[in-house]
Amino acid sequence: MKPFPKIHDVYVGKTVLGTVLLTWAVLLGLDFMLSLVGEFGDVGKGRYGLMQALAYMAMTVPRRAYALFPYAAVIGALMALGQLASTSELTVLRAVGLSRRRLSLAVAGALALLTLLMVVNGETLAPEGQRRADALKTAAKSNNQVVAQYSGVWAREGDVILSASQGQERSEGQDRWLELRNVSLYQFGEDGRLASLALAKIAEHRPGGWLLRDVTRTTFLAKSAEQVHVAEERWESKLDSAALMSGSNRPRYLSAKALHKAIEDRERNRLDAAEFEAYYWGRWFYPLNVLTLCLAAIPFAFGSLRSGGMGKRLFIGIVFALLFWQLQTQFVELAKVFRFDFRLAYAAPTVVMLAVSAYLFKRRSG
Repeated sequence: MKPFPKIHDVYVGKTVLGTVLLTWAVLLGLDFMLSLVGEFGDVGKGRYGLMQALAYMAMTVPRRAYALFPYAAVIGALMALGQLASTSELTVLRAVGLSRRRLSLAVAGALALLTLLMVVNGETLAPEGQRRADALKTAAKSNNQVVAQYSGVWAREGDVILSASQGQERSEGQDRWLELRNVSLYQFGEDGRLASLALAKIAEHRPGGWLLRDVTRTTFLAKSAEQVHVAEERWESKLDSAALMSGSNRPRYLSAKALHKAIEDRERNRLDAAEFEAYYWGRWFYPLNVLTLCLAAIPFAFGSLRSGGMGKRLFIGIVFALLFWQLQTQFVELAKVFRFDFRLAYAAPTVVMLAVSAYLFKRRSG
């Protein structure tokens, strides 16, 4: 590849970024308004009013931006390159030495910056915003200001099953901990019979482990039962707030770190972790999916798109994005059913789209 002045790469990148950001803003605005209308059905329940609905929607914006970015990227990139092609700017750039490979690198480089930001967002702002939004909505609808993030918690740790009526993440200064209320701990023996039942008014999970408060423990013997009451008791368990969060929240809204923790917890307790694995590997393939979609769509910036309008570019972008996600979704569902590696399920559609892109590049170069 011949050396080429960087100013042309910057120009193409700025054009693509500007159009992608505009497209992204439009998609996000439409999704926000439609979802806000859907929230009106809950307005009036408890203390959940219009201001709470707006606050809830605002907190979910990072998560919505993360989900909509791949669509905005492919549609915006197509529209930007189509605009350059329709004004003959691509023709001029190619006449002075800009190859299609260099064009692809310029587009990929520009989108890589936004993709990186979205990956960081998907691990920080998006799950935290969704968590706070769900907590706000639950608290407002229940008319209880201390209603927790977790409601009706059930979890398993080895031969112990935990049940709690509600829970809340609390903080004091720099300290943060999980607090569960009205906790029941059912411990089973090797024969499957209930060995003991511990009832605690409060269970706190701090960095040092679990602390049970106001505990009444009943131990079931062969022909009798013994009951003791203690003010405080330590509970040795690997169960933590991340594992409980994964059981209460939808896996699609968890970060990769929380998903990984949930997978380990389920595998340790011999529970099905397929749904969590699917979303976990989806997080890792997210940046690759975005770049693959855009690279596969770039060939359409040449040839027919030069004579097409915005409607045609928009249609091609939507079709490409929907076909790719539909194909990948089907592969992931097959992986759940037939129990093969989710990495293969995510990689297969990517390889198909890259093969299509390579074929189209070669065909249009011919």
